[in-house]
Amino acid sequence: MYDMGVLLLMLLFSALCGVYSDQGNIEILMDNVLVLRVPHGDDRREYVPLTCGGAYQNQPVFWKKNGMELSPPLQGNHVKVLVEEMDAGNYTCHLGPHGEYLNHTVILVQLDPDNRTVILVEKSPAEGHIHCSTPNYKGAFHCTWKRTQYRSNAAVLLVKAERHLEKIACVLDADGSGVHCQVLSCPYKEEQHRIYLTVYIHSYSRLEAYTKVFYLRDIVRPEELSDLRLSDGKVFTWSYPDSWETPRTYYGLQFQVKLVHHGHSCDSEEHIVHNITEDTKYEVTVKHKKYVFCVRAQDKYTNGPWSHWNQCGVNKQHAVC
Repeated sequence: MYDMGVLLLMLLFSALCGVYSDQGNIEILMDNVLVLRVPHGDDRREYVPLTCGGAYQNQPVFWKKNGMELSPPLQGNHVKVLVEEMDAGNYTCHLGPHGEYLNHTVILVQLDPDNRTVILVEKSPAEGHIHCSTPNYKGAFHCTWKRTQYRSNAAVLLVKAERHLEKIACVLDADGSGVHCQVLSCPYKEEQHRIYLTVYIHSYSRLEAYTKVFYLRDIVRPEELSDLRLSDGKVFTWSYPDSWETPRTYYGLQFQVKLVHHGHSCDSEEHIVHNITEDTKYEVTVKHKKYVFCVRAQDKYTNGPWSHWNQCGVNKQHAVC
C-alpha cells in the first residue's frame, strides 16, 4: 500500500500533467524514487514537483540537494525543482534549515528512447547486454552483466522479473553484477510465456533500463559431463551431469564428440574427428597415438546452448581426463 506522502505525490503529478506532458514525463519507479524521462537533445530542462509528506503540511520544511543547502533556499512542503541535463540527485526535506531529516526523494533522469546506453557493455548484438543461463529446468536461473570502464561504480537500483501474471523472486549478487532468480511454477509444464527481466541501473543521476526476454528452454546449458574416462585404450565413456533432469528419456541430451590434435584446444576447427551421438560412450578408431578427446552436451529437443567441453589428453592409450 502507498503511504500518504506517495499518494499526495501522485495527485500532484496528475494536477501538473498538462504542464509537463509536452516536455517529458515523470514516473514513480519505487518508493522515494522518481524517474524523469526526457527526449534526446541538447537543451533538457524540466521542473519536477516534490512533496515532503502530508504529515508536514504546516511545518517549516526546508530542502537540501545531495546533502547541501540550496541557494536560494527552497522552502515548503510542496516545491518544484529544476532539473537541467543529467543534474538531478537526492532531495531531502528537513524540519527547519538545520533541523532533523524528514523525508527524501531521489530524482533520476532516463533518456527517451533509451537506446543510447553507456552503463553496461553489450556482450554481442544477438545476446544484448545481459547473459542468462541455467543448468536444468528446475526454475532457478542466473543472469550477469558487465559495467563499462567509465561507469564501474554504477549501482543497480531495481530488478524486476515476471512471466505472464507470475512475479519471479530474484536476489542481487553481492557485487551487483548479476542476479539469481527462481521460477516457482512446475518445471514439467510446457512454457507458453517468456520471462521478462528488467535491470534498472544508475550512474550518478543517469538511469538506464536493460530488458532481457527469454524462455527457460533458450538458456538451459547443461553442466559439464561427469565421469569421463577411457577404457580398453579406445572407448570413452561419460555420464549425464548430476544436476540434469530425470527421467533421462524425457529430458534427453545429445553429445558432440571431437578429436583434435595434441596441444590444440577443444574449440579448434582443425579436428581429426567430429560427430554427434546420443550414446554416453564413443569408440575411437583413428590411428593417431596422441590427440585430445573432447565431448560436450546439449538438450537434444531444444538445440539450446552447449555445455562447456570435457576433455582427455591421450598419449599412446594413456589418458589424462
